[in-house]
Amino acid sequence: MQKPKVIVILGETATGKSDLAVKIALRLRSGQAQGGEVISADSRQVYKNLDIGTGKITKREMLGVPHHLLDVANPKKVFTVAEYKKLAETKIKEIIARGKIPIICGGTGFYIDAITKGIVFPEVPPNLKLRKTLEKKPTQELFKILKQLDKTRAKNIDAKNKVRLVRAIEIAKTLGKVPAIAQTVPEYEFIKIGLFLPEKLLKEKISKRLLSRIKKGMLTEVKKLHKAGLSWKRMEELGLEYRFMALYLQNKITKQKMVEKLNSEIYRYAKRQMTWFKRDKEIKWFDASKKIDYNKFI
Repeated sequence: MQKPKVIVILGETATGKSDLAVKIALRLRSGQAQGGEVISADSRQVYKNLDIGTGKITKREMLGVPHHLLDVANPKKVFTVAEYKKLAETKIKEIIARGKIPIICGGTGFYIDAITKGIVFPEVPPNLKLRKTLEKKPTQELFKILKQLDKTRAKNIDAKNKVRLVRAIEIAKTLGKVPAIAQTVPEYEFIKIGLFLPEKLLKEKISKRLLSRIKKGMLTEVKKLHKAGLSWKRMEELGLEYRFMALYLQNKITKQKMVEKLNSEIYRYAKRQMTWFKRDKEIKWFDASKKIDYNKFI
């Protein structure tokens, strides 16, 4: 029995994944399917009111294509990959039941693997007392703690992601180590499309996009979030744009330093994304600076 198809659009930041997802969804309307619906796979776009800083697609840019798993979580609380997996799998089933094709789109590799590789996560409840202690420590110290507890997990974790480091330590302390992630056989046929840009062009795109977001009111967005009760500490945990804007608005760095750090850190993040995705041999890669032939994957 043929498995239902699910299209996955992934790759580095600033490569135009959201635009491509919309184009494919619209193109599918002219085929046998009734069209496509997009499921976001972005670990920060799940949060409400984190719009400009995350580059969240606007209603106008959606061109009428339904989008899911945007604005589903409170930014004051940590949203886990296990929660994402549960919601995404429900949305996939609903979209297929409507006779449409699900299009997973985003750059968070852990989210995408959770869906496409049938990953089963360990059920370890939050240890609030431990978390409170760990959250006071810098990421470098957290990484050292994890390395002592579980060298294997330390090798494949994002050493700068405080939330994931805290969770990994929490699991390791509860179970003795972070268990090897179990996998089940996926129910769907995943068509994986990877987008990348040549290095020089990627750096230019990141810089141009950052300046555009600042002009659109990215700093005003952060001020509103803080006024609404989102702490500077939590913003720093959310990383990248929110981390450095929070530091700037607390007068800890200059605006020039904020822009410089964001350009370099976003580029480093893009490289980490590519390192993660290159492990997956099922991905068909396309240069986003060139015209893409839709017929290759529709």
